[in-house]
Amino acid sequence: MQYTKPMIDLVYEIRRRVDPDMKPSVKMANPEMLKELAVYHNRTRDTVTKTLIKELLHLAGDEWHQLVEPVKAETPKAEEIPKQVVKVYRGQTTLTEAPHPAEEGMVLRTELLAADVPPPAKPVRMYRGHPVA
Repeated sequence: MQYTKPMIDLVYEIRRRVDPDMKPSVKMANPEMLKELAVYHNRTRDTVTKTLIKELLHLAGDEWHQLVEPVKAETPKAEEIPKQVVKVYRGQTTLTEAPHPAEEGMVLRTELLAADVPPPAKPVRMYRGHPVA
């Protein structure tokens, strides 16, 4: 396989981010490197490393990219709820598990989608116990 400059840069970055026990096998002299990275992609929880591995396999070709993303079913679920939510706090982006509505006792808010429901009334502003106009 011929490695291009972007692929080499991705390999260096992936090697910097993987676990210490995986580092010896992440080198371009290893012919099984892409297979091992595909296996590592499935077991790691680091989203940046997963994205880098996915991009490397995409640049390597379709047969390698299919190791990470197998062919999906023809009809995806229409009401699939995301399993993770991105939260930003003081500039730091984190990926957290999304609460499942059935587990948390949450009710899906479908009343906002209804056209015949008027918007809620504006709350009355109060100052020292008296309403303010």
